Amino acid sequence: MTRLLLVGPPGAGKGTQAAILAETFGIPAISTGDIFRSNVANETPLGLQVKAIMAAGEYVPDDLTNEIVADRLSEADARAGFLLDGYPRTLDQVKELDRILAADDAALDVVVLLEADTDVVVGRLLKRAKEQGRIDDTEDVIRNRMSVYAEQTSPLIDVYDKRNLVVRVDGLGDVAEVTARIVDALAARGLASA
Repeated sequence: MTRLLLVGPPGAGKGTQAAILAETFGIPAISTGDIFRSNVANETPLGLQVKAIMAAGEYVPDDLTNEIVADRLSEADARAGFLLDGYPRTLDQVKELDRILAADDAALDVVVLLEADTDVVVGRLLKRAKEQGRIDDTEDVIRNRMSVYAEQTSPLIDVYDKRNLVVRVDGLGDVAEVTARIVDALAARGLASA
């Protein structure tokens, strides 16, 4: 079983690396952002709830996010391990994830922190917005998301650091190079690919 958490600022390459690592380790990548965007696109009740929140670059409330993640982790494919991308983002979500995992007598194995320069990731996100037609990725919204990340998400790194779970990886460079850095860091922690 491999239970990973991938964190880093918006635009650090989490989605790209999550897909590659999920395949490499034979576990599902669970992205709250993808779940929310899919619901917005399909105009589901959840999508209608979170559309305005996401358009402003804010985080979806913890209770709603926790419920979605708990439900997803209960699915059969996540029982043998998973990679979380975009959750937890707050200290309250850390506590809820601990509770969810403890119910199955489980815990996270490693927290991979992708580090990247703010101006570089803002540029990446603006380029992605044009390519993918993401209306939620204007420069003001992106910079707000970076501020929200720094304010709300960075403190959870301290929690996981105290548990000796964090491996820091440079998220800039060629995708294959970043993947190799992550796989090497995980191997150093005793986690081998599938």
